Amino acid sequence: MPIIPAILTPLIALALSLALTRLAIWLGPRLHIVAMPGGRRQHTRVTSRLGALPLWGAFTATVLLSKFFNVPTLDPNEHTRLIGLLLGGTFMFVIGVIDDRFELSSAPQFAAQAVAALIAIGFTIFIERFTNPLNGQLVVLRSVSMALVVAISLLWFMGMINTVNWLDGIDGLAASVAMVAAGVTAIHMIREGQYSVALLPLAMIGTLLGFLLFNFPPARIFLGGGALYLGFTLACVGIVAGAKVALLLLVMGLPIADVAWQIFDRARHGRNPTRGDRGHLHFRLLDTGWSAQKIIALYTGTCALFGLGALISQPPLLKLVTLALLALAVVIVLFILSSRTHKPQPPEEQDQAETNSRRASSHT
Repeated sequence: MPIIPAILTPLIALALSLALTRLAIWLGPRLHIVAMPGGRRQHTRVTSRLGALPLWGAFTATVLLSKFFNVPTLDPNEHTRLIGLLLGGTFMFVIGVIDDRFELSSAPQFAAQAVAALIAIGFTIFIERFTNPLNGQLVVLRSVSMALVVAISLLWFMGMINTVNWLDGIDGLAASVAMVAAGVTAIHMIREGQYSVALLPLAMIGTLLGFLLFNFPPARIFLGGGALYLGFTLACVGIVAGAKVALLLLVMGLPIADVAWQIFDRARHGRNPTRGDRGHLHFRLLDTGWSAQKIIALYTGTCALFGLGALISQPPLLKLVTLALLALAVVIVLFILSSRTHKPQPPEEQDQAETNSRRASSHT
């Protein structure tokens, strides 16, 4: 890996992220894009929700500037995919800001996520092959059906976007986990000799580090709609890395298992699976007395541990079994915590609390 691009890329992203995060903190109240005290987060002061701005601005600018390093590429489609990543990411950034300002319902959010995913797919960012964990053989989806490629890729994009979005419940948590995922992906790309695309996760690391200096508890800015942008970008990077979906599945195994449990748990209790509450693992731990810093350490440590395991050469079946065991462990912990903590705030009470917050923010 060329030393100068490897060092300058995250440093440029860090500098831009620091400047743009300060700008977003200042702009949030002036554009009425703020979170008022109350609701699921239980924060105590008016806080800017314009986290999408520094993430999109710093990452996009750094990626474009990194092209001047002229790092050789092994992929003839890399330029096309880069355009898809930036166009889809920009669309997701705009939707994230609109959501922060007007609080979109789940239907338009999902529709926007699908559009962003289709933009990426249109620029050849899709999952067309994977290794069968049962027999180790390569499965080429494109030879079966392009419709199957699109369907699986859509599932990947929307799953990753919503995993990061639902993870954003504690200051600094989503950005910290995403930074671990970016780090693992960067190591994998460098090891595989994919130096040009390794600049993408390196830019993400610098961007997230600059943002985290203001987002770590007690946060001066919330991620807000930036979670949608971050999830989309992670999904793209995972495919550009050589469709190493299994790598990111292991790194993000803990939050993914939490999302799967929440969907099941809400459905079995007759609640809307897409409507947020305090049933997530990070909220449960917070309600039992864990500090935000301790929860972040648990998540990032677990993700880093499984990321390290994913980097070690091992049979695909073993990776699948590892992911299944992790999911089972998370479900068991959540089941135990569910019986020890208060029930999640009813959707109608949460909606009323968040509505009151939005009304108050419009008068600030």
